[in-house]
Amino acid sequence: MYSIVSTAIVCGIRSVLIQVEADVCDGMPAFEMVGVLSSEVKEAKERIRAAIRNSGIRLAPKKITVNLYPADIRKSGTVFDLPIALAILAAYGRIPQEYLDNILFAGEISLNGEIRPTQGVLPMVLAAQEAGKKVVCVPRDNIREAQIVKGVTILPGDNLNQVTELIETFFDEPGTFMAGRPDTNIEENGENTQNADSDFASIHGQKILKRACEIAASGRHNMLMLGSPGAGKTMAARAVSTILPPLTEEEALELARVYSVMGMFGQRETNFRQRPYRSPHHTISLAGMAGGGTVPKPGEISLAHKGVLFLDELTEFAKPVLEVLRQPLEEQEIRLVRKSGTYFYPADIMLIAAMNPCNCGYFPDRNRCTCSSAMIERHLNKISRPLLDRMDICVEVSRPRLQELIAKQPEERSAQIRKRVQRTQHVQRERFAGTGILYNSRIPASAVENWCVMEPEGEELMHESFERLKLTARGYYRVLRVARTIADMEEAEKIGYSHVCESLLYRSIDRKVWEWE
Repeated sequence: MYSIVSTAIVCGIRSVLIQVEADVCDGMPAFEMVGVLSSEVKEAKERIRAAIRNSGIRLAPKKITVNLYPADIRKSGTVFDLPIALAILAAYGRIPQEYLDNILFAGEISLNGEIRPTQGVLPMVLAAQEAGKKVVCVPRDNIREAQIVKGVTILPGDNLNQVTELIETFFDEPGTFMAGRPDTNIEENGENTQNADSDFASIHGQKILKRACEIAASGRHNMLMLGSPGAGKTMAARAVSTILPPLTEEEALELARVYSVMGMFGQRETNFRQRPYRSPHHTISLAGMAGGGTVPKPGEISLAHKGVLFLDELTEFAKPVLEVLRQPLEEQEIRLVRKSGTYFYPADIMLIAAMNPCNCGYFPDRNRCTCSSAMIERHLNKISRPLLDRMDICVEVSRPRLQELIAKQPEERSAQIRKRVQRTQHVQRERFAGTGILYNSRIPASAVENWCVMEPEGEELMHESFERLKLTARGYYRVLRVARTIADMEEAEKIGYSHVCESLLYRSIDRKVWEWE
């Protein structure tokens, strides 16, 4: 007999439907599997044999052939165990084929027949929904992840026997199962749940740094902080994530896909609408940053999608790891080309980096700095000019004064700053409505002149500064984008002299970095 069962495989952060065919016929007893399979998929037949036997199901010795198609897609992972087992049982006549139609199955099977959780369930459920399938059966441990998708009925699988009974019950009484998004206790208010140390109120003084952080958050600009150790760079980076508005429904779902593929959905479950904050260690590998591996998976850049990626001690990162950031910062997407295909990962991040001005960290204070000119130059040359050119805002962070640290006057809290950031971003959304642009930092170079209209005084200053500061074309456009954000914060229709002046101050540091000797 012949049977067919639907499942899916994750490619990048999206899924492709896979059909599992099973044919059982008389002949020499054998179990063959075809369809461009990886080693873990080929090993599934041993798990399935044991699972069926230990579930108390006795099957006559026959020739079993299983095919997974499309055959041009390489199948990997353990998600095919459950659909293969059900296809075989249906081919033996133990399960009517009509019970399996219009249901997508996914899950790993243990030797005793239990259904174990798998990675990438959310993209699979979304793929099923796009294909018109309204019912998905997944391991019980993955049910909360699957229930995020509205309008799809989720059947929780515990073991092989329970699944066969479950699909029979659903076929006879579909009304007993509820579709949609039930109460999953997913946090959707977007309020930041980090501790009080991440709030801007815990940063004393540092008015220039706080101002730069608010501008960066308002326009989602990349920012580089340069200063001595203990000046508050790391605290400021953490605090930036507390002033970002919550994710939209669409953004939250796209980010949840990434975490689902990585098997890290639990990190998003309790803060579904909160923007991510990722701070990888400087020993991270190239694949860890951008994604990759034998079975390609997203990296830290994609895990920080729609949020903040903070690189502390920037000069300590390997040069190839830093250079891989250049293209994603421009295109907001990562493309990994492999023999098995091309994988696309989202990379719409707000990059915040921090570094010391020299090895000891105290330059230009020659009373404390012990580094020679050659040492300082080698230290700063670890950051390439093309990468530095992609930082919209560069700010020097000075050591706070004692009077600021012990001051009793309360500092402004993140919640207050977040309201101003939301207001500024609302101005941007209204301006760019219908264009696909969301933030000033994403204005394409071809449209900068249209959206960044300057007053005559500001335009004159910009022209003078282009040659004086030796700006590149990319640097020129980034100055205008930051100036546009500053003008939006003041609800100004055109970019004025003061807006351009402040924006240029945030670019002067990249010139200093290359001239300090």
